[in-house]
Amino acid sequence: MTDADYDQIPANLADVRRRIAAAAAEAGLDPKDVALVAVSKTHPAVAVEAALAAGQTVFGENRVQEAQGKFPTLKAAHPGLRLHLIGPLQTNKAKDALALFDVIETLDRPKLARALAKEAEKAGRMTDCYIQVNTGEESQKAGILPADADAFVAECRALGLPVKGLMCIPPVDEEPALHFAFLREIARRNDLAGLSMGMSGDYETAVRFGATLVRIGTGLFGARRTSY
Repeated sequence: MTDADYDQIPANLADVRRRIAAAAAEAGLDPKDVALVAVSKTHPAVAVEAALAAGQTVFGENRVQEAQGKFPTLKAAHPGLRLHLIGPLQTNKAKDALALFDVIETLDRPKLARALAKEAEKAGRMTDCYIQVNTGEESQKAGILPADADAFVAECRALGLPVKGLMCIPPVDEEPALHFAFLREIARRNDLAGLSMGMSGDYETAVRFGATLVRIGTGLFGARRTSY
């Protein structure tokens, strides 16, 4: 998608919202309980502006540095804009992440939890958090292991972190429904209402399994760009 093609974004948004609503209705759920996170990574501010003009207010970025170059001006111009960090977070970027993001979806290890708690105390504010669970136990992927999830939730709560839910990215070669059901069960036993699961290829399945956040990038903005 080129800059000239970003006029397709309103139609893409309408289609995704329609499909979310249909999946929710099929599962007997309220579509209003499913928030769409528009993943704008690698796309320029003009793409975000097009989505904002179409009524989208929640966006996701993978990297702190990229978001710092794009979103401060956008957030100043659009006070209702909410930004989610959906990529891995280095502990030395915890301060920057807290300053810019409204939600951190990738809390995945004790060291990061401690760093966020420390920086939050200094800043006098805390960003809502989701714990990323590596449901497929993939060595190359971030996320707390399922066997350690309950203890990690308790540790984060003890640190005062506002844990709102769990997030996962299923293995590409496995049935995502199994992982969505698994994440839902971990959330239930820890009394967590938020479930960030589902991307462009499987978000309708995720909604049927109770997703409260779905993260859609290519389905809205087109293929990732190498530069902008």
